[in-house]
Amino acid sequence: MKQLLITDVSPRDGLQNQALHFSTQDKRWLVEALSDCGIPRIEATSFVSPTAVPQMADAADLLAAVTGPAKDKLCVLVPNSKGLRRAQDAGANEICVVLSATETMNERNIRMSLAQAVSTCIEVLAEAQAAGLRTRAYVAVAFACPFEGQTSPDRAIQLAKQMADAGADEVVIADTIGAAHPSQVSNLMRPLINTLGADRLGIHLHDTRGLGLANAWAAIQAGVKRFDSSAAGLGGCPFAPGAAGNLATEDLAWLAHESGYETGIDLPALLQVVEGLSLRLKKPLGGRSYTWLKQYFSKAVVDQNHAMSGNPK
Repeated sequence: MKQLLITDVSPRDGLQNQALHFSTQDKRWLVEALSDCGIPRIEATSFVSPTAVPQMADAADLLAAVTGPAKDKLCVLVPNSKGLRRAQDAGANEICVVLSATETMNERNIRMSLAQAVSTCIEVLAEAQAAGLRTRAYVAVAFACPFEGQTSPDRAIQLAKQMADAGADEVVIADTIGAAHPSQVSNLMRPLINTLGADRLGIHLHDTRGLGLANAWAAIQAGVKRFDSSAAGLGGCPFAPGAAGNLATEDLAWLAHESGYETGIDLPALLQVVEGLSLRLKKPLGGRSYTWLKQYFSKAVVDQNHAMSGNPK
């Protein structure tokens, strides 16, 4: 069976710009519930300035609160060496750095030039590796930037190679504002797969223009095996105007399962997580397939019960 590895980013990317405060205990529920669904890796939080991203102010408290199998599945985002030290002190085992592919996005997001951002990411990756931590490096706005328009594929490839050369265990190509279309995904990911290998390359997709699943399929066809997604489609970069929600994990998992790929994800259990998120955030949530999937699995349970009892439908 062919396999995809899905990292659910809803606790970090999904919650970071929510208007309604999500408590540490609710975040713990989310992380542990995602783990119980079979999600193999979870991006739990970020050690950024609490002034810039108030929803992530409890990063250390969350890592301390999570117990059980979920604890070994967590990765956290760090913006610099200070954030890395905070993450280490909190017991993080895996960290992520984010490098935007354009000058303006770096300036607006972290107040650095592109060259300074590259240098900072390389420095943090080296420090994390020296500490024995696993590492991921995002190349953000890899397809298009909200300030500069289309991103040069050559630049995205160059930056991805720099992060790989710096020792990142995984390089993640991010469609931060959901502006990519399938041919762009294919044209960028195929040469990167050939250079970095499928075991070291991932993709992070948004569904802003309704092409999230189409782009995911293009990535799968290009040989990508590692994907970011977010339960209920929560998320969107708070520093990127128009960056609507991430590709929903339930949509991606259903696409994978129907196309002959294993993810290890229990879809009915994941739908319960989506329902729990809706209740806690006080608004209806869910990916494009959510309503249909609820009906599908409800009918499957009814049919199974009838079959076991020997009663006709």
